[in-house]
Amino acid sequence: MLTVDYDELGLHAGDRVLDIGCGFGRHSYEALRRGATVVASDFALPELLEVTATVVAMDAAGELPFGVAAASCNGDVTQLPFPDDSFDHVIASEVLEHIDDDKGAISELVRILRPGGRFAATVPATLPEKICWKLSDEYYAPKAEGGHVRIYAKGELAERMGEAGLEITGSHKAHALHSPYWWLRCAVGVKRDVEDHRLTSLYNRFLTWDIMKQPASTRILDQTLNPILGKSLVVYGTKPVRPTMEVAA
Repeated sequence: MLTVDYDELGLHAGDRVLDIGCGFGRHSYEALRRGATVVASDFALPELLEVTATVVAMDAAGELPFGVAAASCNGDVTQLPFPDDSFDHVIASEVLEHIDDDKGAISELVRILRPGGRFAATVPATLPEKICWKLSDEYYAPKAEGGHVRIYAKGELAERMGEAGLEITGSHKAHALHSPYWWLRCAVGVKRDVEDHRLTSLYNRFLTWDIMKQPASTRILDQTLNPILGKSLVVYGTKPVRPTMEVAA
């Protein structure tokens, strides 16, 4: 289940991609399938090890184009071990809402993005997120360890990205059908096992079926509801190309 639109990102085979806060690797896997060189990075080492194992298995199964390269990096998004202008694309999906210093994180990600490179950031959309916070204080920090530390107001993510030097090129929302699921989880107890409640169990099975089968009916419904109920907001930006200095003869 992808949140970032790779056509909007402008990804091409051979591009260098940093998937920061990669989680279990869904965006990394798709970038590799498209022929990109990928660095998957996350603060959580167990998830990063699982991503590495999955990439090895994908390669062994012949699911990846010949010659693609992948690496992993366990580290802090505010202090990345990469030189300036290292990547053609940076993806930060559902990461920034967990970080106290989100401005510092965005600035660091812009630093390692090459001039002309594309940046895609996703965060929980305002309305669905506010409902989750209202329904349960166990959904967000401090009760939720490593949980969300803020709700982004309308336009706030784009403003942060602009302040870091990016030119905003587009935005959209995604995963409207996931919003009611999280409202249910918060209402019945977000720490409660999904299978312990009939409604959350049924909805979880529906979402799993939808992700696996991707029927046209639910795709159309999701796209129709996304502008209002989309669980995730995606904002795209480009790092400006530096002007060249003309040397007088």
